[in-house]
Amino acid sequence: MLSDEVDAIVGADAGLREVMHQVEQVARTDSPVLLLGETGSGKDVVARSIHRRSTRAEGPILRVNCGAIAPELIDSELFGHERGSFTGASALRRGWFERADGGTLFLDEIGELPLAAQVRLLRVLQDGTFERVGGQEELRTSVRVIAATHRDLAAMVRLGRFREDLWYRIHVFAIRLPPLRQRRADIADLAAYFADRAGRRLGTERLVVTAADLLLLQGYDWPGNVRELAAVIDRAAILGGGVRLEIFRALGGEAVTPRSVAEQDSFPTLDDAIREHIERALVRSRGKIEGVTGAARLLGLHANTLRSRMEKLGVQWERFRPMV
Repeated sequence: MLSDEVDAIVGADAGLREVMHQVEQVARTDSPVLLLGETGSGKDVVARSIHRRSTRAEGPILRVNCGAIAPELIDSELFGHERGSFTGASALRRGWFERADGGTLFLDEIGELPLAAQVRLLRVLQDGTFERVGGQEELRTSVRVIAATHRDLAAMVRLGRFREDLWYRIHVFAIRLPPLRQRRADIADLAAYFADRAGRRLGTERLVVTAADLLLLQGYDWPGNVRELAAVIDRAAILGGGVRLEIFRALGGEAVTPRSVAEQDSFPTLDDAIREHIERALVRSRGKIEGVTGAARLLGLHANTLRSRMEKLGVQWERFRPMV
């Protein structure tokens, strides 16, 4: 789910069980956390869950979408500015790091930051110091950083589009969130939650997800993940006048047969099978690709061929390396 209205996370005992185990492991350590996963998979909810379980729970948690900030405003947004420091700076402004002092700063879509901004971000992560734009005074802040991205940062490092030193700084503990299509067992509970929320928002009676509705929902691939599911349920409630859910219409009239659902749930695609096999090799090699004990040798492939297949399938070797 995508709401912070309740503490419980739908799927904590099913599709997100491993994720929540990792959340419990890292929450009270104050170490940086990197959340990896597709857009809409619920990274913001997991970030809030880490904050609530941390020693900073009484402090603020602030979310910054790094991809939504204009490049010329990044310094001002993150670190603040002094009055008169540039045209339009009519008053002193405290930046996100200053405002999150004592709490958690969630840097969403960190892979969108320009290289110049990454340099300045690295400094505050290393020693907790920064200066406002136009200021001379060195300021200090105590902030726990949780970063998130849907991009392959390791590949961006190799291409020179993301700083290696910043990568190591934020990659102390990584948590990967599975896409909704890989946790279909959670769809029923998620749909029920969003249906109840939609009914309360519309001020109508309780909306029920029928067996036929669930069949349609479980047969859809959800490229937009949990965020898309929430939108579909809201749309279905509106189309149903607040008294029922029009799931078929909300999905754009995409029919799904019982057989197709069973086939999707019971038989993996070739890419799924190859991905799983590669990941098993990476587990055994502890994330190592080359060499006598590397995954490439286990799979009988050239290291560059394996890297190419991993990039195509979205497999990231670094999450199989032992945590430092």
